[in-house]
Amino acid sequence: MPMYQKQIEQLVVLQAVDEEIMVLEAEVREAPLELSSLEAKVGQLRERQTQVQERLDILKGQQKRLEGEIEDDGHKIKKSKNKLMAVGNSKEYHAMMREMDSMEKLNRLREEERIAVMEEFERQNAAMQEVMTEIESLMEGYDAKKATLDERIGKAQGRLDALGKRRAKAGKVVPPPILGRYEFIRSRIDHPVIVSVTDGVCGGCHIKIPPQSFNELQKGKQILGCPNCQRIIYWVEHTPKIEDVK
Repeated sequence: MPMYQKQIEQLVVLQAVDEEIMVLEAEVREAPLELSSLEAKVGQLRERQTQVQERLDILKGQQKRLEGEIEDDGHKIKKSKNKLMAVGNSKEYHAMMREMDSMEKLNRLREEERIAVMEEFERQNAAMQEVMTEIESLMEGYDAKKATLDERIGKAQGRLDALGKRRAKAGKVVPPPILGRYEFIRSRIDHPVIVSVTDGVCGGCHIKIPPQSFNELQKGKQILGCPNCQRIIYWVEHTPKIEDVK
């Protein structure tokens, strides 16, 4: 195979390798972002869980306090009723009755509050169960996705290593000035960097190249560039037949 044709072939291989490398690097870079949304959702749910737990703790405290106060005043009422039998005068009797009525009324209010607290506790407890179920479901999805992503990233990284070696191999065939030119163009314009010319028209910018340049290109003796877009060009009839990049 003539050296020119070999160089064109390796430039095409190099470009195919670089295109695949870009795709894989983007995958390796972006794959963790797929977990970020799940992590954010889990974080929000954890925060919600903390808020609900704080509310539950407050309600537990309120319930315990109310039950204690109801019990204490219940004992006081019972004692007052026992003392009532031994009261000697009506003034003391009525005073004790008023005190008992006041405690009983207060206990009824406390009981209503205790019931309201218990109902709110049940609502918050149901909310807690819902949050925990959501977290569990998300974590299952997170773990499964992470395992899949880890596998994908591992495969992508392995492929990148292989492509790096293939790139180095292709680069050895291309003369340093041409390789440097390829890298220079690649850093400044979108892919593709090396394109075919059909009927005198550049496959990159789709502008007709000068007839003299086209004639030189058809001879296949040296690597040329498009005068318009600066991409490396080759005649379509010189398109190399290459296998899939391994």
